Amino acid sequence: MAGSLKQSPLHDRHEALGAKYAEFGGWSMPLEYATGVVKEHTAVRESVGIFDVSHLGKALVSGPGAVDLVNSTLSNDLAKIGPGKAQYTLCLDESGGIVDDLIAYWHDDEHVLLIPNAANTAEVVRRLQAAAPDGVKVVDHHDDYAVLAVQGTRSDEVLDKVGLPTGHEYMSFVEADLEVGEDTVGVVVCRTGYTGERGYELVVANHAAGELWDRLMAAGEEWGITACGLGARDTLRTEMGYPLHGQDITLDTNPVEAGLSWAVGWKKDAFWGREAVLRIKEEGPRRRLRGLVAVGRGIPRPGMSVTLTHDVPLADITSGTFSPTLKKGIGLALVPTMVAEDAQVGVDVRGRREIFQLVKPPFVDPSVKES
Repeated sequence: MAGSLKQSPLHDRHEALGAKYAEFGGWSMPLEYATGVVKEHTAVRESVGIFDVSHLGKALVSGPGAVDLVNSTLSNDLAKIGPGKAQYTLCLDESGGIVDDLIAYWHDDEHVLLIPNAANTAEVVRRLQAAAPDGVKVVDHHDDYAVLAVQGTRSDEVLDKVGLPTGHEYMSFVEADLEVGEDTVGVVVCRTGYTGERGYELVVANHAAGELWDRLMAAGEEWGITACGLGARDTLRTEMGYPLHGQDITLDTNPVEAGLSWAVGWKKDAFWGREAVLRIKEEGPRRRLRGLVAVGRGIPRPGMSVTLTHDVPLADITSGTFSPTLKKGIGLALVPTMVAEDAQVGVDVRGRREIFQLVKPPFVDPSVKES
């Protein structure tokens, strides 16, 4: 199995740092380093961390009508933004189920870069290719580009020292040049992230990824930059209540119940799944993605049963972890709407019924949009 997994172009850097690996969407990626998840998590919350998220998909929609194709198929409305901006959006099926959640980078009228989840890239590309009119191409560049995420309160200082642009507004991006030997390599510097902290995501060609990683690590030394694995990325995003596809959102989940109505262009004439989600919105969802915080010492894990009383099952935990910031167990679950928003529920933690408080995420205050 390990031999069949794809590797990041930064794999040798991870090896040198003593990374422990796990499978993510067909890729062997760092789960954590010798520092451990809690220290990696804390580095992002208090200073700066760097992640390799090159397993994420990359697909380019190009040609006259590229923007129209994306806007008529994916859920959010590109009319809300403009060139040089990025947008969180959803690929839905006819029933309103979530095929994937992704970021669209609107470069110009003929180029939109999409960053889907690793496991769903091929399906998103297939659907868009089938819908593309003559003259519009949808090309899968999954294996051609790396994505590095520099996240935390000191992320600007690190990028400044490397010579990359900073200070642009949240969900906007700037294209910059990086000198690598005798070559000039383009880098897309986007004010996005999955941690709740101020930060940037950098898209760069595979052959330049190692050089960029090394420069960022050297530049961040004075602020204690820490290489962070996808374990810390998971605890950070869970503290923010950001849903993970394959766990919190799936083909069996719609945007309304997932709390993602804000990522739907309700006034648009067309997008995949439009009629279904309009009907769900009008009728009201039967369940909602809710946060849970431990009253005691219980730590929830995906698949654990959530109950209203000892014998009334409500849902299963979709995401659950120990919050390094709160020093408590936190989780997400699709809870029936009939349950009061501030109710206490039980979670079966290894045969013990632990009490949890229902809350509305995020679990910690975000600083991602700070100027």
